[in-house]
Amino acid sequence: MNAGTRAYIGFGANMPFNGVSGSELLAQALAALQAAGFTPLAVSSVWQTAAWPPSDQPDYYNAVVAIDTGGLSPQALWQALREIELSFGRERRERWAARTLDLDIVAMDGAIGRFGDITLPHPRMQGRAFVLAPLAEIAPDWRHPASGLTAAELLKSVPAEQRHRRLARLGGR
Repeated sequence: MNAGTRAYIGFGANMPFNGVSGSELLAQALAALQAAGFTPLAVSSVWQTAAWPPSDQPDYYNAVVAIDTGGLSPQALWQALREIELSFGRERRERWAARTLDLDIVAMDGAIGRFGDITLPHPRMQGRAFVLAPLAEIAPDWRHPASGLTAAELLKSVPAEQRHRRLARLGGR
C-alpha cells in the first residue's frame, strides 16, 4: 500500500471465535489487519467495557488502532474491514448484538460526512467510553471536527455508568 491518510479503527469483541476470546482475539484481529497490508501507527491497550446499550451481554474487549490507510477511500477501507470481520465469523443479524469481531472506522483524517455506507467521524463516538478510552490513550489531542473537543475532553464527559477498565497492551506492544 502507498502512504496515505491516518485512520482510527475501533476494535470490539465479546464472543469467542475458534476458541479464542478477549485480548487474544483482538491481537489476532490486529495481525489480520497487518496481513491485509495496513501499517499500525499507534495501538491502544485493550479496554474491558460494559455492553452498549446496557444489556445482559458479556463485557466487551475494545481497542483503537491508528493505521495508515494506504490512500484508500473511506468506503474501500470500510470494505477491507468488513472482509476481516467475516474471516472472524462476524454475522450481522441485529443491531447491537454480541459479536466475534467489530471493526469500525472511528475517524479518518480529512474525511467528514457521509461516504457510501458510513459517516465519519463515527456519528455516535462522542458519547461512548468503549471508543473514547482507547482513542484518548493513543490520541488524546485528536479533535472532533464538529464539537472541537479533544478525545480526552470527550472521555471526561461520558457518564460514569459506562464503566471501562484498562487491561494489557494489545498484542504485547
